[in-house]
Amino acid sequence: MSNFQKKIDLFLKKNKFKNYQIKPIKGDASFRKYFRIILKNKTYILAYSNEEKKSNIYNYVLVSRFLKLNNFKAPKIICHNFNLGFALLEDLGKISFYQLIKNSSNKFAIYKKLINCLIQLQKLKINNKLKIKYYNYSILKKEIDLFFNWYLPYILKLKSNKSIIKIRKLLHEILKRNISNDTFVHRDFHVSNLMSFNNKVGIIDSQDALIGSKAYDLVSLIDDVRIRTTVSLKKKLFNYYLAKRSFASNESIEKFRQEFAILSVQRAMKIIGIFSRLSKRDKKPKYLSLIPYTWSLLNKRLEDPIFDEIRNLLNKNVKPLI
Repeated sequence: MSNFQKKIDLFLKKNKFKNYQIKPIKGDASFRKYFRIILKNKTYILAYSNEEKKSNIYNYVLVSRFLKLNNFKAPKIICHNFNLGFALLEDLGKISFYQLIKNSSNKFAIYKKLINCLIQLQKLKINNKLKIKYYNYSILKKEIDLFFNWYLPYILKLKSNKSIIKIRKLLHEILKRNISNDTFVHRDFHVSNLMSFNNKVGIIDSQDALIGSKAYDLVSLIDDVRIRTTVSLKKKLFNYYLAKRSFASNESIEKFRQEFAILSVQRAMKIIGIFSRLSKRDKKPKYLSLIPYTWSLLNKRLEDPIFDEIRNLLNKNVKPLI
């Protein structure tokens, strides 16, 4: 038995879990590890984060409890040990909305259920005890810089030049605009993190929640890089959200549209950077296969007039290298 297995065994036995079975769960792009614990025909999820990232487990527990207190279906926390980086969670099953949508002939009907859930989520009053940070310019900038720090130099082998510096500066200026920060943002609200559980929407992976724009989680859902949907469906989903939300004026709707476009570009560039880092630093090249579709999403959102100069510079300096 390895030292890590001994740590798991010690944690579980201290919490009266004996004669259990353990099965690794295929991980996501994060540094966390997940296991399905089977005990007396009942299953649980064991989440682990290493010493350097154990605060991640703390956030997971805190946000999940907050969601449950507000009547959302988030995993119940069975037990935890923050020092060891473990949390034992309720198992919300194996059926994600990714599977349901991928295999459905009526994707719009399923997505409507998720948007309804999102709208309810956005009505949450933030409890200050959660100490959730704001999704401010500093964080948005740090994320979009991943595109320039990992994708351009390591994947495209493109060295910084005057045009690249200008693209980066223009993007930073756009991110400084008055993007609202007044809403609970899950930050990874996409179909792989939404589980179908007893006809409810189960919300997992909520540890990175921040207070930010209403547009961000909608971007995560509509411009999901892991599942391909048509431009027509994306428009229908966006319009459905607008119809279900109450906006004070046409001006506020247009502000939201632009915020959506800005955050979609920011998120797509961040993701391209993350996938590049996963390949180069973490030796996970499989994520590079998702970059072309992410680029197609980026191209679509760059059509907003606010990005005219950036789009032209990208077309001249970056696109030829792809």
